[in-house]
Amino acid sequence: MRIEKDTLGSVKLPDKAYYGAQTKRAQDNFPISGLRLPRRFIRAQGIIKLAAARTNGSLGLINKKILKAIEKAAAEVIEGLHDSQFVVDVYQAGAGTSQNMNANEVIANRAIELLGAKRGCYKIIHPNDHVNMAQSTNDTIPTAICISAFESVKEFLLPALNGLYKELSKKSKEFKKVVKSGRTHLQDAVPMTLGQEFSGFAESVKNDMRRIQNASESLLNLPIGGNAVGTGINAHPKFRKRIVKEIAKLTGIKFRSAANTFEGIQNVYPALELSASLRGVSVTLTKIANDIRLLSSGPRTGFAEITLPAVQPGSSIMPGKINPVMAEMLNMVCFQVLGCDTTIACAVQASQLELNVMKPVIAHNLLFSIDILSNAVNAFNEKCFKGITANKARCREYAETSTALATALNPIIGYASAAEIAKEAYKTGKTVKQVVIEKGILTKTEAQRILDPYKLTGS
Repeated sequence: MRIEKDTLGSVKLPDKAYYGAQTKRAQDNFPISGLRLPRRFIRAQGIIKLAAARTNGSLGLINKKILKAIEKAAAEVIEGLHDSQFVVDVYQAGAGTSQNMNANEVIANRAIELLGAKRGCYKIIHPNDHVNMAQSTNDTIPTAICISAFESVKEFLLPALNGLYKELSKKSKEFKKVVKSGRTHLQDAVPMTLGQEFSGFAESVKNDMRRIQNASESLLNLPIGGNAVGTGINAHPKFRKRIVKEIAKLTGIKFRSAANTFEGIQNVYPALELSASLRGVSVTLTKIANDIRLLSSGPRTGFAEITLPAVQPGSSIMPGKINPVMAEMLNMVCFQVLGCDTTIACAVQASQLELNVMKPVIAHNLLFSIDILSNAVNAFNEKCFKGITANKARCREYAETSTALATALNPIIGYASAAEIAKEAYKTGKTVKQVVIEKGILTKTEAQRILDPYKLTGS
């Protein structure tokens, strides 16, 4: 064990710990969930600390020896070499002070070690005075949210959704001649093709991708440099502009300084905007998953218009049962994202005066949503969607026996008369085509032409 001192007194720490007194206090104070902010967020913290050190070094505020040590330590954090040292629970001190100090202490102690001294020798490199120079929890944590969320969306979520969109588009072409009965209110409707139905799925995912892309653009505005409340206190006048350029250089992303750092620290609206778009895609994916479950229901007593790949046994008691497990999984993930969005909305609106102190829970829920959505969409696409096949005979049967075919008779005999034909067809168990031929309303040739389900799809 070693002993460190902070402004409240002495704290015992494991010798091997890179974190320091403030982190240990937080670890002891918040034994809440066992959850930690994810690798992507820690990486973003490392990027910020590296960018800050280089910026302060370029301004002559840190000597080269200290700068190089902090650079090396921060780079190791970025690479994930010290993730085990980030030990603060998600449910922690407001604004993320503990999380920021966790990063400051880990980087400071590792830098001290690189200079040949023992951890805790803060006269050499201090967590606050050197690693946190010209920064505050209040501007670094929202900046880390922006960096980590933007990278996650760009690298994971949008590629996953694009893969699903491509597969949906492919299926819409594959099924373009598979005629079936449409359904509205879960009742028989006019004919359509399975391809047309799937094209609707594809377009909805495409639209959600656009919304997510647009929402993520707000994450490019970083409040870093605003420091405690937005004034930039204790920061060099050139710090704000230079650190944003350095972050952009390190990430390869065109981040820019927030137009108003006061607003950027008071609120976390970029996270709210992105979360709303995640809510939107979750609603879309829930609808698609539910439709896939309906269309594949059966195999003998349901719609059975499509067949899903069998990926695992569906029952512990009913032999041979196969369930739409991938669609069910996607449903559960989407419901979780809706819950995360509610948490984020509540946390964002909880901002008071110069600061929103709920940022850790916002970061957790936002990044968690992106991760599980990305993984769920990839799994659903690979294990389910790519293997979907059409039951063409069943689809055709439904299309030809649907009483909604009477809709095509409206221009010929009028709505009221067509309704009587539909009712008679249903009552007698005959098709609309059989009824109009028997009644002499249409000849067999006319009936085959006018009531051809595929022609009625407009394909």
